[in-house]
Amino acid sequence: MDTLDLIKRVRQIEIKTRGLTQNIFAGQYHTAFKGRGMMFSEVREYQFGDDIRNIDWNVTARHNHTYVKVFEEERELTVMLMIDVSGSRNFGSSFKTKKNIISEIAAILSFSAIQNNDKIGVIFFSDKIEKFIPPQKGKTHILHIIRELVGLEPKNKKTDISQALRYMTNVIKKRSTVFVISDFMDNDYEKSLTIANRKHDVVTLHIYDKREKELPNVGLIKMVDAETNSEMWVDTSDAQVRNDYARLWNENVDAMRKIFSKSGVDSISISTDEDYVKPLIDLFARRS
Repeated sequence: MDTLDLIKRVRQIEIKTRGLTQNIFAGQYHTAFKGRGMMFSEVREYQFGDDIRNIDWNVTARHNHTYVKVFEEERELTVMLMIDVSGSRNFGSSFKTKKNIISEIAAILSFSAIQNNDKIGVIFFSDKIEKFIPPQKGKTHILHIIRELVGLEPKNKKTDISQALRYMTNVIKKRSTVFVISDFMDNDYEKSLTIANRKHDVVTLHIYDKREKELPNVGLIKMVDAETNSEMWVDTSDAQVRNDYARLWNENVDAMRKIFSKSGVDSISISTDEDYVKPLIDLFARRS
């Protein structure tokens, strides 16, 4: 993609997603992802019924009178986007590829965060960490994120979700809301996901294409694995082949959903040929 095409695509995403954020998602994001932590506010004199665990012994000793610490809910969040940039994101059988959908959803979450005065950062990953953008605020920062969403060319094509989650838990110390946006064509990430969700509030967004779910009857075709470049000829006119393909998809999705459930994360699935607004609204509503 040349510079002019990049600028045009960034501008398109900015206009569309900022409009959606302002007109549809305003307020819903705040309700669904408001600050969960508690921060120190002030000290005051002890009152009957106060939790003795909140006594400030230093202030109490200085004034010879019992004082307690007062805490309030911390409203400002740190939001982290974990974006899968492996080779399979470039697949799409309809008007949009998985990369298109991932970029727009990530931009919506970014604008929602900045509207809520939250910091937002991004980890782009394949089977390595391709790029880390530390959490910040501001429109300039959001546009930088969108440029990377559109223009980043990853060095690797494979996927390692577990490694990316471990990196995130090591780098991000403050409890954050973490959106993992991927097609989840990987396995063996349950342990890392569970650990990450203990430290942070993790939400998984599964992006897929309808042709990954079922094969059309179009005769003999050559299929190429986007992450390994391996090739295979497939006779899609064979009903058994189509049935086996669909069965394998369902088994993989069932396994993925069991991992999400056991790890305790909220999750949604979005197809490239559907409007992603409703699933996002449903997710926000479920968490409100």
